[in-house]
Amino acid sequence: MVDPLVLVIVACEVGFWVVLAAGLLARYALRLPRLGAVLLVCTPLVDVVLLVATALDLRSGGEAGVAHGLAAVYLGVSVAFGHSVLRWADQRFAHRFAGGPPPVEPPTSGPGKVRHEWREWGRFALAWAVTCAVVLLLVVAVGDPERTRPLWGQVRGMGVVGLVWLFGWPVHHTLVEKAKRSAR
Repeated sequence: MVDPLVLVIVACEVGFWVVLAAGLLARYALRLPRLGAVLLVCTPLVDVVLLVATALDLRSGGEAGVAHGLAAVYLGVSVAFGHSVLRWADQRFAHRFAGGPPPVEPPTSGPGKVRHEWREWGRFALAWAVTCAVVLLLVVAVGDPERTRPLWGQVRGMGVVGLVWLFGWPVHHTLVEKAKRSAR
């Protein structure tokens, strides 16, 4: 049987993309910029729904599990990367439907690539911090640290991902760029 919270997470992810697409279609295809702006401002409401559903499930006696941890991770990633996803989609819709300039692509090398990689990793660090805050909020809301102990496993897992990301991308590209400068 599928955990109902997993279904809520999936529904929130689908809801995010539906609200985003509706906002962009209203803004560019239908030429209703105010409606588009209202819909785009509503995208964070999806996160509120997920946070409330997670807290209610735990508060009503639910045992913390992977789904609750995933909800916290989803919220952290959504807060940290949500604006950049909106900007990414907005550039593409503006180009396709409103004659806007081609979307800006991230640099592929040089100091610009290094800055880009550090900025993206910084977003991940923010996602990790928000995830920690959500887990702490859930622990406090439930009032039983033993029942919510499994949530910290997601935080540790994100920490491992963050370390791999840190050394695999920003540190790696920084070292490559320094080696190029040294060779000149």
